[in-house]
Amino acid sequence: MIRALRLLLLPVGAMLLIGAGAPDLDALIARYEAFTERFPMEAGRSDPSHAPAGWPDETPAGMAARKAELLAIDKALAALPDAALASEDKVNRDFLRQIIGWRVQGIDLDERRFAFVAHEGFYNTPYYTARGVEVRSDADGHAWIARLRGVPAYFEQQRANLERGIATGWTQPARVVDVAVAVLRAQVARPVAEDPLLAPLKGRTALVAEASIVLEREIRPAQRAMLAYIDGRYRAHARKGLGIATIRGGSDYYSFLLRYYTTTDLTAEQVHALGLSEVKRIRGEMDKVIAEAGFTGSFAEWLRYLRTDPRFYAKSREELIEKYSAAAKRIDGVLPRWFGTLPRQPFTVEPVPLDLEEGYTTARSGGGDFSRGFPGRFIVNTSHLDQRPLYEVPSLTLHEAAPGHHTHAAIAQEHPEWPSFRRQRDLLAFREGWALYSERLGHEMGVYRDPYEKFGALSNEMWRACRMVVDTGIHVMGWSYAQARACFTENTALADINIDTELARYIGAPGGAVAYKVGELKILELRHRAEAALGDKFDIRAFHDLILGQGQLPMTMLEAVVDSWIAGRK
Repeated sequence: MIRALRLLLLPVGAMLLIGAGAPDLDALIARYEAFTERFPMEAGRSDPSHAPAGWPDETPAGMAARKAELLAIDKALAALPDAALASEDKVNRDFLRQIIGWRVQGIDLDERRFAFVAHEGFYNTPYYTARGVEVRSDADGHAWIARLRGVPAYFEQQRANLERGIATGWTQPARVVDVAVAVLRAQVARPVAEDPLLAPLKGRTALVAEASIVLEREIRPAQRAMLAYIDGRYRAHARKGLGIATIRGGSDYYSFLLRYYTTTDLTAEQVHALGLSEVKRIRGEMDKVIAEAGFTGSFAEWLRYLRTDPRFYAKSREELIEKYSAAAKRIDGVLPRWFGTLPRQPFTVEPVPLDLEEGYTTARSGGGDFSRGFPGRFIVNTSHLDQRPLYEVPSLTLHEAAPGHHTHAAIAQEHPEWPSFRRQRDLLAFREGWALYSERLGHEMGVYRDPYEKFGALSNEMWRACRMVVDTGIHVMGWSYAQARACFTENTALADINIDTELARYIGAPGGAVAYKVGELKILELRHRAEAALGDKFDIRAFHDLILGQGQLPMTMLEAVVDSWIAGRK
């Protein structure tokens, strides 16, 4: 892949010419790399926060142009003879063709009609972008201000997408609209001087003054107009049913999302049954932990105790951050016994920004860039402290930080020889499956110190199992909100605010929630297969290094990699 690295260093135009001539795999990968630099994508949708400049064209014409380029690359990939490719090159070729197939399907289904999915949406894109902007000169500052001037036009583009959704019945239900409205209201209410969009210009007085005028005269009016539109005309056309199957073509769309997110051919009915099986298994594990704690009441009384006893909750935002930081360092102390390769990039623990915390998930991993001096970020929601139990801290740290998302993403950064589609984070079954496996690994690693932390881990695992049941229940089986909520209230220790936040997320973004468990169970299955086949020759550190050493792969391809590794070890 050395030649691929040289190709990646060429200008975009040169890479496209190479791809258009007599393309081999390296040239076609380079052509796709060039395409994704112009049109960054995440989870099958545009990710404008990583665009190099401006805001991507997400009009129907712009999406048609993307599709044409993707199909051209795919046609050339299909023409490559297998005999000319090494085994790793075949993996890359087949994986890239699968990605392109997903991208094209998403364009054909006109996904941009859903321009927001609860707390995630186009209205947050400028703020996500601002956090990654580094202004080192006045020229950089003026470039950022020029980009800010493009926000109103970008909003209008998204309004047109939403209008197309209204015209075709592809709208979000009122519960998801409520979250979007709350986010926009918070953005509009913030004093301009405190707006995070000014953060990249900190310390440059003249540039801050210029950007403040842009915010006051151009961006705030665009935000207010969008707030009025979503809370008015769009809300009036919100779909009546919670599930995606209630809209025209919704069932086919959900089937596509399941294939994309799980990277398997599992049907909604199979996923639902698997989720019910996991709920039953985890509930049995919970009963054992409750007995270990010496609690003699009912399960409902146990949950009430966990949700109401002050000992389980931080008394300040700072204390909650400190608890997560302490858990992260404690986990660091045991990682070398379970992993042969760990990343150089550290991570920091920081709170969710105040303007985003309402309706934001409990914790999340934020990418960094070690080459530019940015650490990874473990982002923790410090609002509503009475609903952020401390017994969940270890499992969430394992999932979002190390050895979960941060470790996976940081190791991928250290492999520039991999194609970008192996280094990205958009395959949920692989990425979230690994992170959920990391939570389970915490039991073996001795991270959970008492029955309460063990239960917190099981509660979070039950949360993901309920996701499988609830997501398919809502979107395919016609479940009500109360039915969906009951799975969480009856089986997990999740606080009310977390349950409602998560349900809005599942309703607004169908399919993704089921990938966590599907991926985790496949990784666990592959580990058990390797242990059974290798016996005393099985090395847990080597197995974990193997999984993380793939970047990301669909589950079918990961299975083939592990089978080959087992054969080699034998």
